[in-house]
Amino acid sequence: MPSDTVIDGELVAVDEMGRPNFSLLQNFRSSASRIQYYVFDLLCFNERDLTGLPLIERRTLLKSLSFKDKRIRIVDYAEASAAELLMAVREQKLEGIIGKRKDSPYQPGRRSGAWIKYRVNRGQELVIGGYVPGVHGLDTIIVGYYRNDGLIYVARVRSGFVPASRRQLFEKFRPLVKADCPFVNLPETHHSRWGEGLTVDDMKKCVWLRPELVVQIEFLEWIESDHLRHASFVGLRNDKDARSVVKE
Repeated sequence: MPSDTVIDGELVAVDEMGRPNFSLLQNFRSSASRIQYYVFDLLCFNERDLTGLPLIERRTLLKSLSFKDKRIRIVDYAEASAAELLMAVREQKLEGIIGKRKDSPYQPGRRSGAWIKYRVNRGQELVIGGYVPGVHGLDTIIVGYYRNDGLIYVARVRSGFVPASRRQLFEKFRPLVKADCPFVNLPETHHSRWGEGLTVDDMKKCVWLRPELVVQIEFLEWIESDHLRHASFVGLRNDKDARSVVKE
């Protein structure tokens, strides 16, 4: 690049199908050959500050750059309706889309209305096997699915609740409290890179439940450790029997 040139982008690890794969990025030492750098903006070009220019003009200048390393790629963009883009994202099982106004300047550190990030979450039913106490009764629910006759722990879920849903769920927990852990794969020996693991020390904070309640959970993806990334509570599933909940 010319001297005093600044680009903005993101490291991405891609699988055999060319789709971003967060698990590969976590295991970057063994997956280094799959990691690429995607450039999506140009902030400074040859000592010239471009942040005040409209995005479409910055994109034009960005395309004039060339990179010898094929692992550095300039992200293309598509002009289409939100409905069409979301349909394509779901069909290709991608994480989501980012939309930006073509006439917007670059505003470092600001979440202005000039751009949006829309995540397309996946979801499935999971069984509650415990919780961590907190405000309004509970802080986090501990969930899993059945594999053969064993309940497999997959996530601690803290997001997606409002005070009312925490209180309502906590009331349902009272008659289900039990002394021993219902998950057959706990404790885990260590935390993973992103903290999904549940160790002996973590389990000391948990209250265990008979695994009878089924909840709908949204999440971004399954990672290699058979845990969920970015899991969020949606609601109770009174129509589902806990023993029928398996990994989809």
